[in-house]
Amino acid sequence: MNYPDGNKVMVGDRLKLWEGCYGTVVCSIDDDEYTSEHSRDQWAYLKTGVLINSSQTGLIHYVAPEDSFELIERKPKT
Repeated sequence: MNYPDGNKVMVGDRLKLWEGCYGTVVCSIDDDEYTSEHSRDQWAYLKTGVLINSSQTGLIHYVAPEDSFELIERKPKT
């Protein structure tokens, strides 16, 4: 999945979902990347998309990006 500006959505990204709501990508089913808190065993059945965890809304599954998505911070790979 890509952001509206064409950048790839990656696990660990902090983004603005919409005005006043922010979240962190906790797994990318598309790229088969998961965090220890959100494992492949739990979420691979969804087949596509990403999971974003937000303190305002909880866990949200997106199969396509919203036009309002905006990358705020990307953690460097270690």
